[in-house]
Amino acid sequence: MDFGLVLQTDPPASRVVSLMKRAERNGFRYGWTFDSAVLWQEPFVIHSQILAQTRRLTVGPMVTNPSTRTWEVTASTFATLNDMFGNRTVCGIGRGDSAMRVAGRRPDTLARISGAMKVIRALARGDEADLGGTVVRFPWVRPGAALPVWMAAYGPKALKLTGEEADGFILQLADLYLTEYMVKAVKDAAVAVGRDPAEVTICVAAPAYVTEDDSPEALAHAREQCRWFGGMVGNHVADLVARYGDHSAVVPRELTDYIEARQGYDYAHHGRSGNPDTAFVPDAIVDRFCLIGPAERHIEKLTALRALGVDQFALYDMHDAQEAVIEAYGTTVIPAVNG
Repeated sequence: MDFGLVLQTDPPASRVVSLMKRAERNGFRYGWTFDSAVLWQEPFVIHSQILAQTRRLTVGPMVTNPSTRTWEVTASTFATLNDMFGNRTVCGIGRGDSAMRVAGRRPDTLARISGAMKVIRALARGDEADLGGTVVRFPWVRPGAALPVWMAAYGPKALKLTGEEADGFILQLADLYLTEYMVKAVKDAAVAVGRDPAEVTICVAAPAYVTEDDSPEALAHAREQCRWFGGMVGNHVADLVARYGDHSAVVPRELTDYIEARQGYDYAHHGRSGNPDTAFVPDAIVDRFCLIGPAERHIEKLTALRALGVDQFALYDMHDAQEAVIEAYGTTVIPAVNG
């Protein structure tokens, strides 16, 4: 199993780069950042520094969207980084929750994501692409250029599109039941269009907090540090409920029931521990969606996720123990899972 580190691009950027360097030293192979232009600093500028100061890390956004930048600009950015550092980027893409809503726009449609994935992937590898009637190609992209495009998804139509068209699937939660359910949906969709389902890389992304023991006090603190994640996921779940209803046959209740007490969401606290808009998230959801507790609990859950077909665990590291968790994974968790 591969491991990735996920960070927000809060200033100073030097700290983001430093944490990514620490992650690489500890056996992480991927470095991911949020991409929301109003809330945080521009990720691709920081990606260039991460790539320059690491040797093996593959870097990308978790996730970008099809509308805050034009598709050819996004493709050119990835292609330039790959030309400079040797095909060490991955394009994570989704509808654009915080990035779009903070700017007063609605998240993108799946049709727009589909079009963007095709154009960005083609241009970044040096092929032609149609920009709505104008066919373009980057003449400076050298042979051998490549860019995998991984799609974030929860709902049935998004899961279907991921299996049909994306190179990878990003699932932003670590619940075993929902992982099995959604991975199956993606792979079934791949098979239905004649793809080898093994071609779709499966990435589960969630917060991880390693405690010294499993005392009630230690677990309570870990849960409070990670409760924000249920609120972030809840934004997407609320969209699904609005579309399909509270108890839809096509969206598992294991995903939707917990947002019943959700009152709203202020993106000023997005992705941060202590988010006041996530009090509705119960402990049981934190335990299901995240990895908390002593290292052996992490090893047990990651082993179970790998058995469900997960190729990468991307660790959201937004809490009060960033360095400690990276070190615990490097010294104990990653060697045990991959040993």
